[in-house]
Amino acid sequence: MKKKIAILGSTGSIGKSLLKIISRDKNNFTITLLSAKKNYKQILKQADYFNVKNIIITDNKYYKIAKRKIKNRNLKIFNNFDCFDKIFKNKIEYTMSSIVGLDGLKPTMNIIKYTKKIAIANKESIICAWNLIYKELKKNKTQFVPVDSEHFSIWYGLKNINSNNVDKIYITASGGSLLNVSKKKFANLSLKKILKHPNWKMGKKITLDSSTLMNKVFEVIEAKNIFNLKYNQIEIIIHPSSYVHAIIKYNNGMINIIAHDTTMEIPIFNSIYDTNLSNINTNRVNFKKLNNLNFKNVNEKKFKLVKILKKLPIKNSLYETLIVSANDTLVGLFLKKKINYVDISVKLMKFINRPEFKKLKKILPRNILEVIKLSEYVRNKIIHDVYKI
Repeated sequence: MKKKIAILGSTGSIGKSLLKIISRDKNNFTITLLSAKKNYKQILKQADYFNVKNIIITDNKYYKIAKRKIKNRNLKIFNNFDCFDKIFKNKIEYTMSSIVGLDGLKPTMNIIKYTKKIAIANKESIICAWNLIYKELKKNKTQFVPVDSEHFSIWYGLKNINSNNVDKIYITASGGSLLNVSKKKFANLSLKKILKHPNWKMGKKITLDSSTLMNKVFEVIEAKNIFNLKYNQIEIIIHPSSYVHAIIKYNNGMINIIAHDTTMEIPIFNSIYDTNLSNINTNRVNFKKLNNLNFKNVNEKKFKLVKILKKLPIKNSLYETLIVSANDTLVGLFLKKKINYVDISVKLMKFINRPEFKKLKKILPRNILEVIKLSEYVRNKIIHDVYKI
């Protein structure tokens, strides 16, 4: 019997990697739904190739263009995520949620009840509203699998192990494109230089976050939420080759080092297949990399955003939404050449330290709307005050 699956964000890197995996095993899968924001050309090609019956294009302009082009096709096209009850008559086997940013929060929450398993690559949802997602997962008895290579590695290493038996988890960071660049040169760096990641091919936003190590700040918050840990149990460590993705030290003294090639196909493959029964063709163990793991502590003077972790409240709060939204907006302004590279870190630290936001550390997110409203407020505030922060 074919597995029915849905992909939210099928035209992004995660979605395309998943489709590449499915293309090698098309006889065992039926894709019920694909979604995209603007890339109507690509999603229509995907729908054709995989014989998909339902697609969502959220940008109204491109939705209308696509609608005109599918008049003679056996394909339903929707403009938003309020259509799940029309598409899913029974629970499907698997959903990949890989929409970028807080745009992915609502569809991620809403699709949980329609799927037996959900793989979430949308870090903003896990950071800003994990308490809401966790509640929905439990309510609908939906299995959850994290897809970030680091969190999948931790999840894999903690199978059948209580978090109380964990002494320390080390999340590795390549150091991004600027690991070996002097901080003095940061202000004059070209976008091309910053976006040249040594190990991964990613979008501009995540590559920039990698260069500031903000992505690792986010990953620590994710790990704390997903695995019910304390912040002092998680540490970022520099590992330039990205071969090791996580190190778990248990209370019994044993240490588990989890490594794999620098490809997202491995965690994605293992999220959709039974990890004990399926095989993926990968390279042989790279002993050259194992013999030169080269771990280093993070230079906090150079990567000052890691200090944010010391400001975070113990429990989930709206303060995390503040951080995510502020960083996202400042990265966007940099890409539009409104601020320079150094401004991202400087303005972010000043903004989140404003007295008016201190109260957010004590407020647990109560619903999606509360998170989205705060995010919109933060984005507008930064754009209005960008030269005064």
